[in-house]
Amino acid sequence: MRLALIFALLAPTGMVAAEPAPPLLPVVEAILAQGPAGTRYGVMVTTLEGEPLLAINPDGRFIPASNTKLFVTAAAFSNLSALEAAATGTGVRLEPAGPGLVDVVLQGRGESQLASGPGCTNACLQTLADAVAAKTRRVRHVVGDDSWFPAERWGPGMSWNNIQTQSGTGISALTLDDNEIAATVKPGAIGSTPVVETSAYYRIDNRLLTVAGDGEAIVDERAPNSDVVRLTGTIGVAAKPATLRFGVDDPADHAAWRLRELLRARGIVVSGEIATRHRQLIPADDPAIRGGAPPPRPPLPEMLATLPAPDLIADMKIINKKSQNVYSDLMLRRLARLAGSGSIADGQAALRAVMAQAGLPADSFTFADGSGMSSYNRITPRAATRLLIWATQQPWGEAWRNTLPIAGVDGTLRNRFKDSGLQGKLFAKTGSLNAARALSGYLVTRSGRTLAFSAIANDMPDGADARATAVVDKALVAIAEAL
Repeated sequence: MRLALIFALLAPTGMVAAEPAPPLLPVVEAILAQGPAGTRYGVMVTTLEGEPLLAINPDGRFIPASNTKLFVTAAAFSNLSALEAAATGTGVRLEPAGPGLVDVVLQGRGESQLASGPGCTNACLQTLADAVAAKTRRVRHVVGDDSWFPAERWGPGMSWNNIQTQSGTGISALTLDDNEIAATVKPGAIGSTPVVETSAYYRIDNRLLTVAGDGEAIVDERAPNSDVVRLTGTIGVAAKPATLRFGVDDPADHAAWRLRELLRARGIVVSGEIATRHRQLIPADDPAIRGGAPPPRPPLPEMLATLPAPDLIADMKIINKKSQNVYSDLMLRRLARLAGSGSIADGQAALRAVMAQAGLPADSFTFADGSGMSSYNRITPRAATRLLIWATQQPWGEAWRNTLPIAGVDGTLRNRFKDSGLQGKLFAKTGSLNAARALSGYLVTRSGRTLAFSAIANDMPDGADARATAVVDKALVAIAEAL
């Protein structure tokens, strides 16, 4: 009693005892409870030294969607010197094809940014067409060769309905223009069929109708491995032109087709057909089956011309900032070719090796692809935060963090956390797939601490994805304010 009186007398006049902050866990749980019924959440927040600060189902296995790209790019940064030493650009060569005849062979080597659009300035297919034009004026076949990797255009667990879209386009060692074909739809007079402008690679079944107003309701459909795109729906007479993007099932075929166009534009006579060379997947492409035997790899013939090796860090900025699926799947296959054949199985082995270095338990992650489009992928929030912490301890950690979107500033986070305490202070990879939303990275709290976090929502009802994302964002803002 006397001790309490002494403290009271020594206390500065007017000082009032501060109310203790409410425990953080129930605050966050109350926020998440505002989300869609039935949604399953996993949240982990730690210091950069690994001290847990908040955990909600941290060891639950969740579909990570494009959070998969965090693991792929971290593994790539960990192996960056070897990847850069092995990198080489797309090449073209001439092969004898009978008396006085040659075939043009375009060989991809995992280059992601090969382009052919107007005004191309980097990794341009036009450069290779010029090299052919300087050597010959007549060719027979134009061949697209993607045998640098075995033929696995889609990872296990890719939804068939995504294959026709730019998000689910085929993966190939010979990639051109992001393996997408763009189309522009322009309205006509009311009651007429709108004009569709696009590449001749696909045949367009145009069933669109121009209607009054400025709205747009266009549906595009293409069966897997079909070259017919059916367009149905409407576009308003006062609407701006609509842009559609279609996926490509056989990127090597498309690249050869485009090269033939460029050769003909240069006055070269192409008398033959478009052809492809794929390397079929065999048991030896799986490291668990081939054991210590050398991985199967085709020989590399001499090229007439080869483009410069790609900038892999630039690739990884595009992967994480824009969530570019094709580039990430190609990066997994580049990792796979360091010690293997370039197969998905070899990529999985490469990821497991790096995750073991990072201290992640083998049962805390499963990856069937490199992009996150597979519904088979799984991670735990604890695994994601362990990876994030480990990355900060690596010499490449800061460069890797710089590839992540910044809240309210750029990339896939440019429109999130605007005007909140986390605008410009959260650096994280997003993830979106059917009934799955994920966000993992770093955040700076109100007190100035940098923390690692992973927040994932799965199993939300149809149409409730945006609401689940909103409550997760609200929870992260509350965490940043409290810590």
